[in-house]
Amino acid sequence: MLTDLKRVLSEPHRIFFLAAGLYAIFALLVWEVWLGIHAAGGTVGDMPFASAAHLWHAHEMIFGYASAALGGFFLTAVPNWTGGKGAAKHFVTLAALIWLAGRLAVWFSGTLPPAGVALIDLAFLPLLGVKIALMLMKRPKPQNMAFLAFLALVWSGNLMVHLEWMGLADDTLYTGLRVGLLSLCLMIAVLGGRVTPGFTRNAMNRAGVAENTLPRTRKSVDLAAILLIALVPLTLLLRAPDTLTGALAASGGVLHLLRISFWRPLWTLGQPILWALHLGMAMLGLGLILWGASLLGWGSEVASLHVLGIGAIGGMTVAVMSRAILGHTGRALIAPRAVALAYGLIAAAAGLRWIASTLSGDVYVPAILATGALWIAAFVLFTVSLWPAFTGPKKQRET
Repeated sequence: MLTDLKRVLSEPHRIFFLAAGLYAIFALLVWEVWLGIHAAGGTVGDMPFASAAHLWHAHEMIFGYASAALGGFFLTAVPNWTGGKGAAKHFVTLAALIWLAGRLAVWFSGTLPPAGVALIDLAFLPLLGVKIALMLMKRPKPQNMAFLAFLALVWSGNLMVHLEWMGLADDTLYTGLRVGLLSLCLMIAVLGGRVTPGFTRNAMNRAGVAENTLPRTRKSVDLAAILLIALVPLTLLLRAPDTLTGALAASGGVLHLLRISFWRPLWTLGQPILWALHLGMAMLGLGLILWGASLLGWGSEVASLHVLGIGAIGGMTVAVMSRAILGHTGRALIAPRAVALAYGLIAAAAGLRWIASTLSGDVYVPAILATGALWIAAFVLFTVSLWPAFTGPKKQRET
């Protein structure tokens, strides 16, 4: 047991991806229990956190779960980008403890000073950003340094939430949650635009597919889509009119779907480790279109934000985390059946959450609870199936 714990704490892809999986289960269980009790006509006594339950739920999904996924990804990927050394074991452990301290501070925020909660919760991403910057300086490239700005955007969203929680602002909380969510979507648009066609191309090359049928990238389409998506969190920060933000989001979503159409998504249907990436990217484009449309007066904004949060962020993080943990522990890049099922359950949860917005009051809450159950089931499958990879020794590379 002690050996397994030391192993987990020694590498970022182990500790942060495992923490993300476990926290995704815990946070949704809390929300499900709270919502279920209230739907049944009961009441829940004082919760340990200071905010309303739905705000705790939103905050922890965006700045708790997703931050763990970011930590594991960047601390694993950046050394590969630069050819440098990875983070030392003591740093990985320290960073994980600071992330955990942020979760505990928000959980017990009902009895802690709001400024202290903010200080603890806001500490993780700057620590991660400084470490990433130091590693990137070995081989600085603008396309990689840009992620520091993206992290700053996510952090600024969290800061806006805490400013209102501390009583220093009146109307920054909801904007901050959206800035955090849409900044994560921007990161997915950029990172997914690298790994999805790249991994697909590599798999097709191994399969001997003809060169002229491999995935293609259209630089003009890619740049236009990413630019439009990047403007969305910026317009939120600047308090631009909803019509402008909505138009940018919807246009960016359309161009994003166009760019992924060149990546041969249908070829991947027999390989879950690949189609999960394409599905997550498609959810991003669809979610942006739906959210943009909601700002223009069509459809539910909350439902469309959940398509982005569940389908795009949840789907892509699980797809990337599972591939990374398998690869970095010497296992074959083949999704276990349970993990492949988890990919599908997350997409189903995103779809059901959208459908729920169109349902009447009698079935609305049961549909929301079913959405949460699908999410929890997906992450239980993800965590349990990959537990040997999280905690076990590295294997010789499988073929």
